Amino acid sequence: QVQLVESGGGLVQPGGSLRLSCAASGSIFSINVMAWYRQAPGKQRELVASITSSGIANYADSVKGRFTISRDNAKNTVYLQMNSLKPEDTAVYSCTVAYQGLRYWGKGTLVTVSS
Repeated sequence: QVQLVESGGGLVQPGGSLRLSCAASGSIFSINVMAWYRQAPGKQRELVASITSSGIANYADSVKGRFTISRDNAKNTVYLQMNSLKPEDTAVYSCTVAYQGLRYWGKGTLVTVSS
């Protein structure tokens, strides 16, 4: 069993920044890929960014150059630094991992970008 808990969401003005965190706990030996997804109201969930245990990152085109994903393997924690936020970034952001053949999701944290 893996538990994922996100934090760091909130209300921010356009152009502002937020840093999301997601801590994984449970009987974990090592996690390969950790990822952030988001789901805006009325839209499908989409991949925002992912990162392997060796630090290889991938980003959605819509966030390249503005968001940075990172992780602390010792803490089983993944971060998402979000800069130059836009109203269209408003969504519930959830982290996810695949571990021993199962996919786990956090409950998500709401990010609202509005003036």
